[in-house]
Amino acid sequence: MMVETAGWSVLILCSGIFLWGAWAAAVDRRPPFLAPALTGALSLLWSVAAVVLTVRFINGLGATTAMTDRFPWGVWIGLIQAGVAVSSGGYVVAATVHIFHIRRFEPVLRPMVLTAFLGYCFVAASLFIEVGRPYRLWHPIAMWQHHSIMFEVAWCVTLYMTVLALEFAPVVLERFRMHTAIRVMHIILMPLVIAGVILSTLHQSSLGSMFLIVPQKIHPLWSSPLLPVIYLISSVAVGLAMTMIASFFSSKAFGRALDASLLKSLASAAGLVLGLYFLVRAVDFTARGAWTSVLSPAWLGAFFALEMGAGVLWPALLFATAKSLDDPRRLVAGSFGVVFGVTLNRLCVSWFGMVPHTGPVYFPSSMELIISLALVAAAVAAFALAARFLPVFPAQDEGHARPEQAPRHAPLAPPSSLRSAKGPAPQVPAPEEA
Repeated sequence: MMVETAGWSVLILCSGIFLWGAWAAAVDRRPPFLAPALTGALSLLWSVAAVVLTVRFINGLGATTAMTDRFPWGVWIGLIQAGVAVSSGGYVVAATVHIFHIRRFEPVLRPMVLTAFLGYCFVAASLFIEVGRPYRLWHPIAMWQHHSIMFEVAWCVTLYMTVLALEFAPVVLERFRMHTAIRVMHIILMPLVIAGVILSTLHQSSLGSMFLIVPQKIHPLWSSPLLPVIYLISSVAVGLAMTMIASFFSSKAFGRALDASLLKSLASAAGLVLGLYFLVRAVDFTARGAWTSVLSPAWLGAFFALEMGAGVLWPALLFATAKSLDDPRRLVAGSFGVVFGVTLNRLCVSWFGMVPHTGPVYFPSSMELIISLALVAAAVAAFALAARFLPVFPAQDEGHARPEQAPRHAPLAPPSSLRSAKGPAPQVPAPEEA
């Protein structure tokens, strides 16, 4: 009991400091003691997480989680699914730029590929910690089970992580000025992007297909034969939302100009996708007659209303309002609503929606949530380090970005950085006065 109390205290303290830091950055109010507080919270969180991981791998899952044989899929599974969805900005932006040739989104391509790669690293690390026998994670790669949906998910996620690493490789190659390797990556870029989009759409939808094998265990509010379609559409919406969030906070953290027109375009697209998502859910509900289950039980109906209200309708209305489109903070608030709605949806499918069938036999321990928060914080810290030491963002026109960092054949760089630097233009002498 004392351990759980201490764990929840650490979790609440660190979460509060991180939320305070995000709010301070959003409103441009950063007190001088904010940086030490964030550093202290990170140090505390990672230290406690290291102890929890040591206990988990020495004494097993039972020593650190509340999962049981009756409820073996806890909060980690829902967060893993949410992590996969939130990381979809990589394939959405890559398809937009390279397949549909909408080049104005190119400045956010590299940051979103990095965000997607770190998101999938979070998913892989969570899986390694969450499964009972992590030393067997390689089995799906070598022991094929063609009739298993998990086999397809495992292969798609593994291959897509590889694709993301290759898509981001030119950024690292630029840092070390390996121009020949960059030219090779430029040649294979389009096949990589196409493979990444195919793999992403496959496993984003397959995560929904995975729950079709247990329709009797999930509440009718979320149990639907259209789960693969619902998962895929929501992944596109949350990918666009994460692009807005990453663009906004990157501009605050690294002192970069925020492209308001780009943010408006992302918000408009996200609003359309959310409208389509709401329409599909409404038609699906009507066809299945699921509206009668909204109040049975009432607390699940409240979760459903919160998911659709705060995660779909409210952001869609924000993204469709002219006043909101001119206010980046409103757009980011709506984007957080989308992330919240998708995360709640995944948790309802894998956890809350099963409670009427299994009974309330599971509630996550503080150690489970500490591990998840520590992994998220590690991903954010890795993004900050990469942005500081690698050419993740396009060079701006202030003159502080060195042109030689953007070689001629960088496949993921914006068009302005694809041109080799030739130095300042020669000055034309003024004509002599008569």
